[in-house]
Amino acid sequence: MRTLLVINPNTSAHVSALLQRHVQAAAGSGVSVRTVTARFGAPYIACEASYAVAAHATLDAWAAALAGGAPAPDAVLVGCFGDPGLFALRECSPVPVTGLAEAAFATAARHGRFGVVTGGERWRPMLQRLAQALGLGERLAGIHTVAPTGAQLAADPAAAQRLLAQACRDAARQMQLQAVILGGAGLAGMAAAIQPEVDVPVIDSVMAGAHEALHAMAPAPRRERPGCDVPWAGVSRELAALGLPTPG
Repeated sequence: MRTLLVINPNTSAHVSALLQRHVQAAAGSGVSVRTVTARFGAPYIACEASYAVAAHATLDAWAAALAGGAPAPDAVLVGCFGDPGLFALRECSPVPVTGLAEAAFATAARHGRFGVVTGGERWRPMLQRLAQALGLGERLAGIHTVAPTGAQLAADPAAAQRLLAQACRDAARQMQLQAVILGGAGLAGMAAAIQPEVDVPVIDSVMAGAHEALHAMAPAPRRERPGCDVPWAGVSRELAALGLPTPG
């Protein structure tokens, strides 16, 4: 059976359980989904510092998943809307790697001009930077952030649904969008609930990520050995094993 590894870059077991449920439902019975949680870092990512730590935690979680000679999965999904560690993990992984934001941006861009609705003001520059890095900066019309963080929104789904539906309507009208992304691992499933209230397609970042990762599982040559090009010190034993052997 093919396998998909989902890495939650924050330390919230609740978010991991949500990712596991929604991604496995999208994958169906033919793919085994395994979600792992960051071994260190923040319970939710809401600033540059927590994002930087989450990138390290993503690599560490990948290394821990391969510890003891465990076989590599067929694909990896970084389960955070913001994709911390995406490019680094892709560089040292022998299998395809995608992230929630990357997949959602690509999905929304097929409709034309798109925007993002998400929780937490500090996400705006981080998401704009990611869009530029992915070559989609010109398609991204804007980012509408609501005051609560993604974690706070997930804690009160009914209130979150009302707030986010209005935010999506406002963003679509004000930015003249062809699609709007509802971004955040903790918001999985909410896009379908608010879609009837919004006139343009509402993209669920978790579903977009799941579909992209599953599509990437098509047979392709793998690198012989996952790893990096320098020796590391002061990191976990598992992560150190992915670097070059320490001289001497």
